[in-house]
Amino acid sequence: MDTARNGIPAGELPSTVVWQKSRRSNPSGNCVEMAALPGGEFAVRNSRDPQGPALVYTRDEIVAFLEGARDGDFDNLIR
Repeated sequence: MDTARNGIPAGELPSTVVWQKSRRSNPSGNCVEMAALPGGEFAVRNSRDPQGPALVYTRDEIVAFLEGARDGDFDNLIR
């Protein structure tokens, strides 16, 4: 698979994809998981629906999001 499409069922991604949860996850399933894809993209899925849709982002998109989160750009959304 060269490029994964946005919304692809997570179960259709290559079996070699390794999903990673945040250490801030909790037992009630309030977390998302992220995986690096073979084509250089990143996939994000809902941990409560592991076969459900995966959102696919480029490396630059993930970097922009993570840096924005570190800077507090989204803090107003959870207040």
